[in-house]
Amino acid sequence: MQQPRTESHRMILVTGGCGFIGSNFVLDWLAAHDEAVVNVDLLTYAANPDTLASVANDPRYAFERADVCDLDAMRALLKKYAPRAVVHFAAESHVDRSIHGPLDFVRTNVLGTGTLLEAARGYWKSLSAQAAGEFRFVHVSTDEVFGTLGPTDPKFDEHSQYQPNSPYSASKAGSDHLARAYFHTYGMPVMVTNCSNNYGPRQFPEKLIPLMIVNAIAGKPLPIYGDGMQIRDWLYVSDHCSAIRRVLEGGNPGELYLVGGDAEMPNRDVVHTICSLLAKHRPGRDYTQQITHVTDRPGHDRRYAIDFSKLQRELAWKPAENFASGIEKTVLWYLQNEQWVASVQSGDYRKWVETNYQQR
Repeated sequence: MQQPRTESHRMILVTGGCGFIGSNFVLDWLAAHDEAVVNVDLLTYAANPDTLASVANDPRYAFERADVCDLDAMRALLKKYAPRAVVHFAAESHVDRSIHGPLDFVRTNVLGTGTLLEAARGYWKSLSAQAAGEFRFVHVSTDEVFGTLGPTDPKFDEHSQYQPNSPYSASKAGSDHLARAYFHTYGMPVMVTNCSNNYGPRQFPEKLIPLMIVNAIAGKPLPIYGDGMQIRDWLYVSDHCSAIRRVLEGGNPGELYLVGGDAEMPNRDVVHTICSLLAKHRPGRDYTQQITHVTDRPGHDRRYAIDFSKLQRELAWKPAENFASGIEKTVLWYLQNEQWVASVQSGDYRKWVETNYQQR
């Protein structure tokens, strides 16, 4: 048995901490806690270690490049760092990419999550009774596992049926089921969070909001799928991070927690809002003239919405940002960080955008 850890040696392990939500979580964590964090990331196309340059030399931060599908590597890292918790962000997350290459999503999201759970189970079983009782594994997932809603359907909640409609959401559904199974079969203290669409600083510009901002600034078309009336519940990334911290602190093992922004809005309205904010903060052009409608994504879900009342009731969480405040902060961040944007727009990124949009 490993010895119980002292407070000064407490640490959490985060996977995918160089991605969008993961990097924001690491930065917010270190701003709010003295506790150390180790970031495990394979550094695939959407990861950017430069995002964490401000904490690279912080003694509370460590980085390990490793693949969550590598069982030996995960076991070695858990043994090396002895974390009191694992927060699992690492995933392939873009629906369009999953349509073009579904097996990559099966590998990372299903096999990777299963591998990490198995490594964590062995580590958890090796702990002292006290440390094992305190250990937590938070699996971060998506509302897309529940499928699509009609215009008047009630919002998704923790009792909603899983009905994934894309290779991405199907792979995340599989990972959720594995997490649930490790709690029910082994008693491992696993919790699952399902969030609505995140937006905010440091998001890779293949997703709707950063793509619209970046393209608008560059004078490029603003491609909207179909009629643009697909409705999403928008969640500012720092609010999502605070919800995960609350689940880690006070959530009950085996439970599912839904995290939403209480901000349902059609994609078309999101794009027009971005154009208005850019006209305010970088005037001189009518950005709406760049809007173009393209062929819709195959099997595109029409509406997502989250009922986060369980999280509010049990853990006293609610979002701090509304959409108006969050989207303005987001637009300003991209305007003030154009060097970051340029650094992530590699040849691979440009090739992907051409493949996905120019053929529509």
